[in-house]
Amino acid sequence: MAKIVLEHVFKQFGAVTAVNDVTLTLDDGKFFALLGPSGCGKTTTLRLIAGLETPTSGRISIGDTDVSDLPPRARDVAMVFQDYALYPHMTILDNIGYPLKVRGVPKSEIRSRVNDVAHSLQIAPLLDRRPGQLSGGQQQRAAVARAVVHRPQVFLFDEPLSNLDAKLRLEARAFLKHLQQEVGITSVYVTHDQAEAMALADGIAVMHQGKLVQVGSPLEVYRRPQTTFVAAFIGSPPMNLIPCRLERTPEALFLAGRDFRLDITPLRPSVPTDLANGATVTMGIRPEHLALVPAGSPQAIPGRVYVVQPLGSETLVDLFVDGATVCVRLFVDEPPHLAEQVWLQPDLARLRLYYASGDLAM
Repeated sequence: MAKIVLEHVFKQFGAVTAVNDVTLTLDDGKFFALLGPSGCGKTTTLRLIAGLETPTSGRISIGDTDVSDLPPRARDVAMVFQDYALYPHMTILDNIGYPLKVRGVPKSEIRSRVNDVAHSLQIAPLLDRRPGQLSGGQQQRAAVARAVVHRPQVFLFDEPLSNLDAKLRLEARAFLKHLQQEVGITSVYVTHDQAEAMALADGIAVMHQGKLVQVGSPLEVYRRPQTTFVAAFIGSPPMNLIPCRLERTPEALFLAGRDFRLDITPLRPSVPTDLANGATVTMGIRPEHLALVPAGSPQAIPGRVYVVQPLGSETLVDLFVDGATVCVRLFVDEPPHLAEQVWLQPDLARLRLYYASGDLAM
């Protein structure tokens, strides 16, 4: 096991900066997710840790060793790829044992260690088969077994579940989390699936255009997104973002839109004083922190139903509110109907406020 530290790491491909001044510490024995949309730099960051790419500048250390210029074989890391990268002409036994073979481990010990890890991952009956004879979930376990068998300091996962169907993804997600907790090896997991990152990781780093935009625990990132980009990316569905303006009076504070005026005076101590009367702001509120209330209720924001999505345990309702689309998560048997006029009441304690720049104000 080992701590991973990146210090002012840059990676350029010609004129393109794929990783832009990333400084990050990943604690020993933790499961950490690099999260972001396609092209944000997360896979390049993982490849830099693995040694498959060399940083243009900056420093990467694993444990107490500066590995910035070391080849992959000298870093004691194991990587599980999106396509599993199993050798099709080799049996599963030989695939799993390959990292030990290239390290010169005796054949009898290879067989013993492969059997042990295969039993723990419930693929022992498959050792004599070839990858083409396995399901996607079985191939995923075989790829993880190959990573585990030589007991590395660090696991690196590059979207290993993206090729699985929905049911297998849930099963594999639970399996990976249990495995990491059991072996306690420092793990870095790249994904664009924020639900996957939230479920698996002890910590999350959100990346955008090669930069880190927020680092924290899953709940910290979910509850207090530091930018509107993070707010719009994290959550399924994501946080609602409603443009409005701030209205200050000597006694009160309001958020005003075209069709609503919300009294947020109780939040006044938390609202930055540099937000003057009339300032353009964005109100952020999660779908589960909006309630449907009767017409005429205090603090009610009008909206009109655009689409209703029944999901079994819950219903998602999209509405038009003040020119923006807003989603509400409901747990009711009778949701509103298409085109119906409704009124929403936000939980002020859960409300977030963003500057016009997109940075968190409150």
